Amino acid sequence: MFNKTSRYFELPDRILVGSDGREVAYKSRRFLPRDVSHGAVTAVAQSERLDLVAFRVLRQPEHFWRLCDANAAMSPFDLVEPSGQVLRLPEA
Repeated sequence: MFNKTSRYFELPDRILVGSDGREVAYKSRRFLPRDVSHGAVTAVAQSERLDLVAFRVLRQPEHFWRLCDANAAMSPFDLVEPSGQVLRLPEA
């Protein structure tokens, strides 16, 4: 269901059995990792989206979630407003 670059790829699958006996598969909950940055930082330019920041620093726009993890952010929008914010970068 998820490709290997997804933050959900390595999460175990779970099964929920409904009252009617029907099984529904789902991924287990993902928690933010602790301390995944190594000291490098970058600033967010005015009106810059997080996928553009991810492309600029990681060369992978779909890895914006790694920036969220490195900055303990549940919402990507918290990292781009206000502009000029300094973000910690994840390890390579």
